[in-house]
Amino acid sequence: MTLSGVFAPLPTPFDDQDRADTARFGKAIARWATTPLTGFVVLGSNGEAVLMDDFESDRVIVAAREAVPRGLTLIVGTGRESTQAAIKASKRAAEHGADFVLVRTPGFFKNQMTADAFVRHYTAVADASPVPVLLYNFTALTGVNLQPPVVSTLAKHPNIVGMKESGGDVAVIADLVNGAPNGFNVLAGTTSSFYAALCVGAIGGILAVACVLPDACVRLFELVKAGKHDEARELQRQLMPISKLLGSHGVPGLKAALRIAGYDVGVPRPPLAPVGESAVAAIRTALDAFANTATTA
Repeated sequence: MTLSGVFAPLPTPFDDQDRADTARFGKAIARWATTPLTGFVVLGSNGEAVLMDDFESDRVIVAAREAVPRGLTLIVGTGRESTQAAIKASKRAAEHGADFVLVRTPGFFKNQMTADAFVRHYTAVADASPVPVLLYNFTALTGVNLQPPVVSTLAKHPNIVGMKESGGDVAVIADLVNGAPNGFNVLAGTTSSFYAALCVGAIGGILAVACVLPDACVRLFELVKAGKHDEARELQRQLMPISKLLGSHGVPGLKAALRIAGYDVGVPRPPLAPVGESAVAAIRTALDAFANTATTA
């Protein structure tokens, strides 16, 4: 399984009884699987994983594995606040068919999340996980930061093979790439810095926009690989309006955009709420503008 390319962090559908809707999820994945995406992330931040219990999470993993073709990479989020829970979640994900696990930083006890704490946590998870581990740094959500020197230490572990960096700071991404051993895979987590991240050595991205505009995100990746930087920068510019809207509205905005794009992924799980009419209109306008620009480009 490869980590080079573009991955979509899939949202989890919920039915009108607020239950994880695995049948609806399978149908949506079948459509995503027809796109040129490299693979998918389930139970990540956009999958509302923190709002789900372990039983639901396992059902979602099973449904995803059944729907994702074996030629595509399946990454499963297994981050938990305790090391023991993250180990158990990673083992269950592997049992249910995950190719990799994506482990976000624990952040509830922020002041105690030192470099040593992160090294202990991730080393224990990687020692126990039956499948390779990806670190996941998303400071805006967790309130803690997995610094490049810590990543450099962890990257030496044979079962820690890469990370998703969602901060969007290209200098940090460059430090992560340059400070890790060869073969350590850094994935960008924000569309707004995707082009620049690829230029400094990221091997791909896990991008919310890729759920909505998979062909365009893969095209940007391929343009950079081909050295067609002028075209890549222009495509990056065209993606910025929808990227900013999804960034500001989060999961509710992503689900609204997907409904507009014809994906049946339901509404956010409470306490999250659907975005208002003005946000839906702005998202629709941005998607229409992108389609018009792409058509005339």
